[in-house]
Amino acid sequence: MTDSPCLHLDALYRYPVKGLSPEAMTHASLTAGDYFPGDRLFAVENGPSGFDPEAPVHQPKIKFLMLMRDEALAQLDTHYDPQDGTLTIRQGGTVAIRGDLARPEGRAAIEAFLTEYIPGSLRGPAKVLTAPAGYRFTDSPRGFVSLLNLASVAALEDLTGAAVDPLRFRANLHVSGLAPWAELDLVDRTITTTGGVRLHIHKRTQRCAATNVDPATGQRDLAIPRTLAQHLGHTDCGVYAEVLAGGVLTTGETLTLT
Repeated sequence: MTDSPCLHLDALYRYPVKGLSPEAMTHASLTAGDYFPGDRLFAVENGPSGFDPEAPVHQPKIKFLMLMRDEALAQLDTHYDPQDGTLTIRQGGTVAIRGDLARPEGRAAIEAFLTEYIPGSLRGPAKVLTAPAGYRFTDSPRGFVSLLNLASVAALEDLTGAAVDPLRFRANLHVSGLAPWAELDLVDRTITTTGGVRLHIHKRTQRCAATNVDPATGQRDLAIPRTLAQHLGHTDCGVYAEVLAGGVLTTGETLTLT
């Protein structure tokens, strides 16, 4: 690898509701020190979590509905409209429920649907939580922007002997141009764009059992963390980065590693 390799930004994704489906983006406007736009704005509490929106503290994902334990969520196709605050959930291609997450009755409709959909997963009432300003329901306390190296995913296919959908990893940026697993050695380095965006890589992403779930079928069909541990001695794939300088990211553009 050269001192300043050029990467290709293949895809951008946001996950408005923790544990629910991704939304592809053609561009994303980042702000220094802020989270990825539109990402992890909501979570569904699985019984009382102790989360206080007036004094938000990072909570472990086990307190919310999530793919690691609730793989049936992957069978739902969801879309959040930030213009009117509406979350639409489709099941089998048909709209199952639609609710305005800014209104109590809208949240109640979503909660009732999920309660009926996965009753065996609930430890208490399902409750839609909204992230207050300056907070997001990310897995990592400093999980501002997540980046996935597509070459590492291809290498995982060789290790598992099966196709591996990059969406299993629920990352914001999908990039190519790195060698497999090279992203793991980029901690403390910076990615820049011609538009002025600067992303500082600050930690590896440790993978959990959520990656075992096929995002298209909802089936728990692979053992990603175990495969990583057996072959590489760790369960890391991808990295987290912080936004040092804002600007617009656009799919297809070139990124420079400095």
